[in-house]
Amino acid sequence: MSIVKMKKLRVIVLREQRDGLMRRLMREGCAEIREPAGMLSDPETAALLRPERAGLAQLRTEQSRLAAAIKILGQYAPEKKKLLSARPEIGESEFLDGEALARDLALADQINDWDGRVRRITAEEVRLQTEIESLRPWLPLEEPLEGAGTKTCAVALFSAIAEIAMESVADAAESATEAVQLILVSDDEKQHCFAVIALKTELPDVIAAVRAIGCTQVTFPGVTGTARENIDRCRAALAALAEEKQALTERITAQGGAAAALRLSADRMAAEVSRAEAIERLSGTDSVVALEGWCPAPEEEKLKAVLAEFDCAWELSDPAPEEYPEVPVTLKNSKVVTPMNLVTEMYSLPAYDGIDPNPLMWPFFVLFYGIMMADMGYGLLMMLASVIALKKMRPKGGTGYLLKLLGMCGISTFIFGALTGGFFGDLLPQAAKLIDPATTFTALPSAFTPLGDIMMIMIGSLALGVVQIFTGMIVSVVDKCRNGQALDALFNEGAWWCILIGIVLAVLHWGLWLLIVGGALLVIGKFWENKSVVGGLVGLFGAIYNGVTGYFSDILSYLRLMALMLAGNVIAMVFNQLGAMTGNVIVFVIVAMVGNALNFALNLLGCFVHDLRLQVLEFFGRFYKDGGKPYKPLNIDPQYVDIIKEEI
Repeated sequence: MSIVKMKKLRVIVLREQRDGLMRRLMREGCAEIREPAGMLSDPETAALLRPERAGLAQLRTEQSRLAAAIKILGQYAPEKKKLLSARPEIGESEFLDGEALARDLALADQINDWDGRVRRITAEEVRLQTEIESLRPWLPLEEPLEGAGTKTCAVALFSAIAEIAMESVADAAESATEAVQLILVSDDEKQHCFAVIALKTELPDVIAAVRAIGCTQVTFPGVTGTARENIDRCRAALAALAEEKQALTERITAQGGAAAALRLSADRMAAEVSRAEAIERLSGTDSVVALEGWCPAPEEEKLKAVLAEFDCAWELSDPAPEEYPEVPVTLKNSKVVTPMNLVTEMYSLPAYDGIDPNPLMWPFFVLFYGIMMADMGYGLLMMLASVIALKKMRPKGGTGYLLKLLGMCGISTFIFGALTGGFFGDLLPQAAKLIDPATTFTALPSAFTPLGDIMMIMIGSLALGVVQIFTGMIVSVVDKCRNGQALDALFNEGAWWCILIGIVLAVLHWGLWLLIVGGALLVIGKFWENKSVVGGLVGLFGAIYNGVTGYFSDILSYLRLMALMLAGNVIAMVFNQLGAMTGNVIVFVIVAMVGNALNFALNLLGCFVHDLRLQVLEFFGRFYKDGGKPYKPLNIDPQYVDIIKEEI
């Protein structure tokens, strides 16, 4: 299998059937919808067409309201979710229930309103608490805070930090006028609070003098009455707000059971948003609507059946070579190979006229992972985790790919663990020796061991590197020949095959002639490519330098297969030996299991990263043409539920 062939779709449909057509296309998920660029490129046609509208902004607003309500319920009435639980399954007819969506939108608005009021109450509570704290130092003052005074006298309230002595304040006030009186209202380790009484005509001078030494005038705008009266008022308001807040909280919490319905409607709304986004890519007149898009060739008959239900004119055609950069890409492989989409999509999809790397990469990726991990215990854990999670969660997309890939790599890890005799390192021999010091059980049966056969493992790692690099070169040659570039393949990959194989054979005194042939092909190729002596010499020098350093450094990079195998094995053995040194079986089990858990987690990620590097840098660089745009059909793609297809 490979990159799926695409068909270019053009449709003109009656305006009154626009929504029906888009809904059918969304249900079938057999076409990606784009704006009719081909029609818009014609000035006369473009003048007749106008962009379509489907209320996308309103739908997105409603979508955000549903999302907000779901988040609120998660805060007020969190659900207890089962570990590795699967998404609920519902029928397609239930999913497309518009009345349920309208009902849930109304509930979401109510929940959002309640929560909005709760947040406003919280803000008001903070304000009232702040007001109480500001009034608390003035509780001993029995006079009104507005400071009305008498016919001839006025009152001003001040605060000063504790470091300012009240004697200094009194001296400053008396320096302005002798007819002044200071009354200390409250005093603590942080501040003094006091009232200043003076003649109305002289109070401004007193205020200026007191401020000059660092005191701050205190005012309570809009407040009447004493501090105690105002604190009592604030506390009464707080009690009323707390009662209202409690009632609102109980109302929101009581709706906790509606969270599942709101999530379902969030998926319904996401589908409506997707449909509206597709519609607003279209253009039309008063009577018809035009669209363009792409359809996978295997879905062609399904698309034709959908279009036959409507009064429309349509055309399906193969894309022209100049359109290849715009053609969306989707990959189709066997169930075993498909999980490799995870790796390919992390890097970049292949170009439409490129090569699907997944079938070529799959055996190397799984093999290399098993070599680097190489432990039966770790392999069993990976397989069990994969099987249990896939069965319980029924994941799709990237998560499903990851779990399936984990299981396949677990099988490879178990096999190489059996070949090297590793089961959580040397856990079993160490446990046997701890239980019975006289035991003769010192190691599991193995074909080779990481520490005892380092040279063999190193040579094997390099040999596998050569095999993968040569595989990439073969794919490149086939692709170049298919595209009419046979000479380029001969002077590039062909020359380096002769050189690399000739070097190996020359060591055995057999391949000197092959080296000469490879060198001659390289020289001819560079002079043929550059069409000049100087250009040929420069190109030859660059090719030799880059080729020698490139190929040999790439091959040496496969030594990481050996390095990670050794590292994982040694770390596991060290933890097992640390546990065994205690002489206590229980302590041994604890230390060994904790150490192996850490080693397993480290290698689980490390082996994936290094395996990914070998594929992307060493393998893809030989033949891969990236830059493909992902195929994004108009379809129903729920986040919270799985849909069971029905005949509607």
